[in-house]
Amino acid sequence: MNDFSAAKAIYIGSDHAGFALKEVLVAALREEGKNVVDMGPMNAERTDYPDYARTVCAKVLESGDPGILICGTGIGMSIAANRRHGIRAAVCTHEFHARAAREHNNANILCIGERVTAPGLAVELARIFLSASFTGGRHEARVAKIEII
Repeated sequence: MNDFSAAKAIYIGSDHAGFALKEVLVAALREEGKNVVDMGPMNAERTDYPDYARTVCAKVLESGDPGILICGTGIGMSIAANRRHGIRAAVCTHEFHARAAREHNNANILCIGERVTAPGLAVELARIFLSASFTGGRHEARVAKIEII
């Protein structure tokens, strides 16, 4: 799938450092009519980000639908998620990052840091990421090379 227009769900997870921003994103995306599946945690008690990265990655790989992962910086989630073959998780802090991650890298998971990203910007990054499409072309061969690493 080159875009997420046919996505049945958006899988979202965080650790404790991303919990508040996860709640903002879940509410905003549901308000827009998106089917957001909250993979946890369900409170702000201390958690380990690799556990939630694993859960969201499994759903993204199984369904082909997009994911969003949030921790303090987005970096830990990105590192953990990118350990899974078939996952292309991108930390995005700017609108251009979110668009390019989809258009050029065919990213299937957006990673955001609660401690470095304002809630309004995070919602906009999610909207851009979810609406952008992989352009293929010269980028297709590059993404294929990533898959064989």
